[in-house]
Amino acid sequence: MAAHSQTPSPLQEWQYSGGLILERMFESQEPDLHAVVGLGAEVQPAYEGSRAYRVRGGPAIDLRYKDMAFVSTGDGIGYNLIHRRGLEVGLSLAYDTGRKERLDYSNLRGMGDKPTSAVPKAFLTWVVSDQFPLVVRTDVRHLLRTGGGTVGDFGVYMPMPGSSERLAVFLGPSVTVAGRRYLRDLYGVTNEQSLASGHPPYNIQNAGIDAFGLGLSATLHLSRHVLLNVDAAANRLGHEAADSPLIERLSSHVIAVSVDYHW
Repeated sequence: MAAHSQTPSPLQEWQYSGGLILERMFESQEPDLHAVVGLGAEVQPAYEGSRAYRVRGGPAIDLRYKDMAFVSTGDGIGYNLIHRRGLEVGLSLAYDTGRKERLDYSNLRGMGDKPTSAVPKAFLTWVVSDQFPLVVRTDVRHLLRTGGGTVGDFGVYMPMPGSSERLAVFLGPSVTVAGRRYLRDLYGVTNEQSLASGHPPYNIQNAGIDAFGLGLSATLHLSRHVLLNVDAAANRLGHEAADSPLIERLSSHVIAVSVDYHW
């Protein structure tokens, strides 16, 4: 179960809560309060499309009450409006950490900062069946900052052969689709930005695929209460983003590790 920092990150959206719905389905006596607290670190691109990488560290927190309310460093603050066995539909308020020119001044100079933004999100998680535990996860979220735009994900994942009570491993692909406003905000270059940065103007006219991705999540129980979480993912940008003069690398990778206390 992942509990890492929110966007921007090449982690697939399903990895922030990966496996929890299956845990609740198959545990006979799931406690009312599910709590995970720990420390983690991520190696990820400085921003989407960047050649440079950076290391980020911080707390990993995931608190969930029954199948209803949750507070998480990955999923934000939310509530499951529908919470049946194998099905969750809910709303949450997460965040986006934005993008700063100083992350890569040689490439982003003159582009301006993208401020941190609140991100309301609607999501659905569905398990196909007990016999075929494929999990379908989809969401739509909107960045409230000026020019932010709307983006959504569709992903599937399932436990890998060899998974057990001590070691849970999940693997699955995802596709991220974004509106024109979102793509322009991250990858477009206005005439004013072109003059300030030296990049040629780039005007995105259509909504489209932001990225394709693949994620792998593993949780190892070191003891009854101590967990080791490892998450890895890779993304490849869609053509609207890939053609932007800001993009230095089409593919990005991330690895996140945390040690957590669970009760």
